[in-house]
Amino acid sequence: MPGTGTNQGGAKVQPEHMKLYYGRLFPHQTMYKWLAYGNDYARSKHPKADRSFFSRREFCFTLDGDIFVRYQSFKDAEEMEAAIKQKCPAKIDIGPVYNVDPRKRAAYSGGSGGDLSGAGGLRAFQPVERELVFDIDMDDYDDFLNYTHKDHGWEKCWALMAVAIRVLDRGLREDFGFEHIFFVFSGRRGIHCWVCDKRARMMTDEQRAAVANYFSLCRGREGGKAKVMLTSPRHPSVQRAAEILEPIFVDEMLPAQGLLDTSESWEKILEYIPDGDVCDKLRERWQNGRRSSTSAVEDVNKSRWLELCKEVDRCVGRTKDPMKRRQLAKCKDEIVFAYTYPKLDIEVSKKRNHLLKAPFCVHPKTGRVCVPIDPERAEDFDPDRDAPTIFQLLEELDSGAERTSMSENVELFEDLFLKGLSRSTQEELAAKTREAVGMAVDF
Repeated sequence: MPGTGTNQGGAKVQPEHMKLYYGRLFPHQTMYKWLAYGNDYARSKHPKADRSFFSRREFCFTLDGDIFVRYQSFKDAEEMEAAIKQKCPAKIDIGPVYNVDPRKRAAYSGGSGGDLSGAGGLRAFQPVERELVFDIDMDDYDDFLNYTHKDHGWEKCWALMAVAIRVLDRGLREDFGFEHIFFVFSGRRGIHCWVCDKRARMMTDEQRAAVANYFSLCRGREGGKAKVMLTSPRHPSVQRAAEILEPIFVDEMLPAQGLLDTSESWEKILEYIPDGDVCDKLRERWQNGRRSSTSAVEDVNKSRWLELCKEVDRCVGRTKDPMKRRQLAKCKDEIVFAYTYPKLDIEVSKKRNHLLKAPFCVHPKTGRVCVPIDPERAEDFDPDRDAPTIFQLLEELDSGAERTSMSENVELFEDLFLKGLSRSTQEELAAKTREAVGMAVDF
């Protein structure tokens, strides 16, 4: 059937599955409470609530047969829920908040932005607000791995997603001061990050690109290796990231991926060492199966990494050329960052009008729900265990369970993220009221 997906067990997600999911499990009210950002005038009656805010948000529905229906919008939670239940989209993407209701965009010049022009002098249709978002896809790590997610599942790979969450979460909070951040398993190959502070939502495209570039230390490949943008000495943000990455690289990725097991794999790592003698010495030792007599590490990958570090450090100590010494001093960092630092799809982050899959969607190919992840426990998350499939959830409903696995995920989203965001949006509305009262008094 066109537009249906296959999960890992071989079952296909059918429209009737989605009808039950949207009818009984999808958290319509929770999603509305998030995306309204306190502007639910019908419920709160707050005088400073923007009655048009939610209706200016774009939704995109992917219908059966891969039919994309963009510029959907809804006046309130009830209209959104009714439309979702009626159309049963295979996927829901969330877009920006525009200056006008997306359904009325045809009345504006060009329908997609531009200068102030057009019939009647109406403003151009353009995005004015959008969460700062990040997308990390496991496929972008494949060139560095011996055991990819595609061929071997998450067991040998999830540590890379967990460490990406930790690096991004700390950087966004400590370097940019953002507070309202949540992470979501994408349902198949990676993770999404949503930054929902007012300051983040109001960023221009240029500001978004600057933040994305700040976190983009690995930029393509050059000369057979990753191009890693590091300075010496380490920038404080790089130092923080290194402290997160190094233990994961040494203790988890090296042995799990067998990165120094074979000549084919270790040659990729030796490419980063700018000294032929060091590479030859390590290569000869490893080819002969010898280990350092001082190494107490049992795993051959970790043992060889310690040997590599020792030889590089020795070479740094005897090298007189300052440029080469700097290159040698940072080559270990380059290896660690090339293999483990978050690989962002920065194009997703740079533009306000970019669509991103909504949390709690069902991935049409795997049947897994896009569930939130606690950044403090990211390493404990197991996509195969903790992201329920639609089939699992429907079985739980059929069994008469009062609570399903979905209930825990919705509660996690509300407790970790939505409660704090709601307090913040109420404070913003109260501040607007105080400001208005102050202006009236001054007048």
